Amino acid sequence: MILAAGKGTRVRPITDTVPKPMIPIINRPVMEFLVDLLRRHDFRDIIVSTSYLSHEIENYFREGSHFGVNIAYSFEGYHCDGKVVPEGAGSAGGLRRTQDFSGFFDETFAVLCGDALIDLDLTAVVEKHRRAGAMATIVLKEVPIDEVYRYGIVQVDDSGRIQRFQEKPKPADAISRLANTGIYIFEPEVLDLVPADRPFDIGGELFPLLADRGLPFYGFSMPFTWIDIGTTPDYWHATQSILQGGMRGVDIPGREIRPGIRTGINVSIDWTGTTLQGPLYIGSSTRIEAGARVIGPTVVGRNSVIESGARVKACVIGDYTRVSGLADLDERIISGRFCVDRQGRNVELASGGMAFVVDDARERREWSEDQEVLMEFLRSQMQDVS
Repeated sequence: MILAAGKGTRVRPITDTVPKPMIPIINRPVMEFLVDLLRRHDFRDIIVSTSYLSHEIENYFREGSHFGVNIAYSFEGYHCDGKVVPEGAGSAGGLRRTQDFSGFFDETFAVLCGDALIDLDLTAVVEKHRRAGAMATIVLKEVPIDEVYRYGIVQVDDSGRIQRFQEKPKPADAISRLANTGIYIFEPEVLDLVPADRPFDIGGELFPLLADRGLPFYGFSMPFTWIDIGTTPDYWHATQSILQGGMRGVDIPGREIRPGIRTGINVSIDWTGTTLQGPLYIGSSTRIEAGARVIGPTVVGRNSVIESGARVKACVIGDYTRVSGLADLDERIISGRFCVDRQGRNVELASGGMAFVVDDARERREWSEDQEVLMEFLRSQMQDVS
């Protein structure tokens, strides 16, 4: 089961229009990487819990045949006057509801969060789970001591049996550096512990219940890359990591036109005075004008325009985005008319009177005479500097 029902409020404004599992990482949704990983480890039947902007997920993945898997959906909520009203059953409650509906979980099964990038050997995890005779297993990841405040921290004994939990402790109080990654392996009988008549959470309710009853509950630390897209800075770091080859089994799409520079099809690049330095990915039907400077690690989305004189470095630029020749952007996430820095601080360009720096490439520019004069002045200043 992939948990994909959340609103992703900490990744706004990106999630104002797409659910977190559909956030594009080099033009592929985050969840597509998970589906591909599950398929490679022979998890072919997948339930996805949805709610917020569920149609975006369902219309993309449909029944899963194009991805080599079978996908069904468990919608958490209802419609009222054309709007979705979330009615979550909790992460464990959603599992129980699916089980009561069809008995779907009839053998060892995995539960993953739909907003994380991982390159985990799931086959090895299942083998460890079965060898230990576990009813439930958490995949753990050792994190730096100064980052434990971001995670649920777990303490295990020498055999891997879970002893204690600690939610987002201060570094000085942490009982370990082993973080709960939100990747779980369960046996079907664990669902007998989940009440059918109320919401029930995996981390906050099911896991303490397992520990209190002394059931075979384990946590195993594994060597793998784990990038949780929990915040806007996480999204920026994820893109940077993949472009630099930090995820096993993830290939950059497109064709390599020059060392470290890959593109989709129908890309127009005027190389006159232009500097492109990889790693770069440039999406299909995008135009790079003469004199632009784009330095990696950078992703430029589809149908975008980087105008002459623009300077872009270590950025994520969304689809249909026009970057003006006046722009000097470093470590930014840009899409349409929003711009976010790597710390997640949002700059609303339109309300700041700066829509001419970054805007929607599909819109016709209609500048006033004063804006035209300003643009000509700024262009002359740039020429003087160069």
